[in-house]
Amino acid sequence: MFGAPVVVREKDLILKKTLLLIDGSNFIFRAYHALPPLSTSTGTPTNAIRGFLSMLRVLMKDVPTDYVACVVDPKGKTFRSEIYPDYKANRPPMPEDLSVQIPLIFEGVQKEGIPFLQVPGIEADDTIGTLTKKAVEEGFNVVIATGDKDFAQLVNDNVLLVNTMGKDNSWLNSEGVEKKFGVPPEKIIDFLALMGDKIDNVPGVPKCGEKTAAKWITEFGSVDGVIENAEKVKGKIGENLRSALGFLPIARQLVTIKTDADLSAEVPSLESLKLKTPNRTELLDYYNKLEFRSWAKELKKTDVPGEVKPLETSTTAQKRAAVGAAPIEGDTLDLFSQEQESEVERTLEIVTD
Repeated sequence: MFGAPVVVREKDLILKKTLLLIDGSNFIFRAYHALPPLSTSTGTPTNAIRGFLSMLRVLMKDVPTDYVACVVDPKGKTFRSEIYPDYKANRPPMPEDLSVQIPLIFEGVQKEGIPFLQVPGIEADDTIGTLTKKAVEEGFNVVIATGDKDFAQLVNDNVLLVNTMGKDNSWLNSEGVEKKFGVPPEKIIDFLALMGDKIDNVPGVPKCGEKTAAKWITEFGSVDGVIENAEKVKGKIGENLRSALGFLPIARQLVTIKTDADLSAEVPSLESLKLKTPNRTELLDYYNKLEFRSWAKELKKTDVPGEVKPLETSTTAQKRAAVGAAPIEGDTLDLFSQEQESEVERTLEIVTD
């Protein structure tokens, strides 16, 4: 989790359209481990499916917007494996009971009306990074839903991280990133390179944790500065640093999220990422197939024949806070509609440590 909340005063906010980018790959594994084994009467595992869709429902209420993309990793290797052949080489095979749920999760996302992206050869991180940059350039605010600290490098005045899945409803802005990690967003890449990433099998400096990495960056400015001053670092950690010098530039490449991937075929414009209206009949069949009885019962109450409202509509969005005035820990703030271009002063509860 991202820590405990502090109150930050934000002035002169002009509310904008918001793009919500969901780190689907991160959500899938969290959902799988969050629930005990569940299955249909015919033996199809459903715990990850149920958990994932439940997480989406919570998220869409906490970050209401009409522009959304759920992004997942593609199959196969990406450009990082060309840079470093052992990238992600230590990952165990996906559990079989999760593997069989993956296509059904993807199907569910699409039937719920949420735009879904799985770009061949491009990791979810890079798709999200590229969409974040494009959205900010086009005047959007961006909320990235994830539990992965790598995305802290993308945070700026128009980009927040949100981690709503847990006992805390957690947000990080630029100040929050610096208070949590000890370095600002623009230094996160160097911070990550020094520590390495065990999950992705990216070697860093052995025994270098967050505090040491932040200390070195504060003192020397960057990975390049650390390399140039490596002889000044004493003790065993200094020896570890000097042993890792040759790989640090590669580590920095590996942990850098691309923001210029070619997504022209998948996302011709941000308008293609607007929530879609689900087909009621297809969604009901999907719920029934997976024996999600409570959701099926809820859906049957829909009055509109053939169609059902998306998980979160602009009507609901107009009742809640925009990204610039993000609610936290169940707090609901009044939302100014997108047409109201008035400047506002709002107290934000942004999570830091």
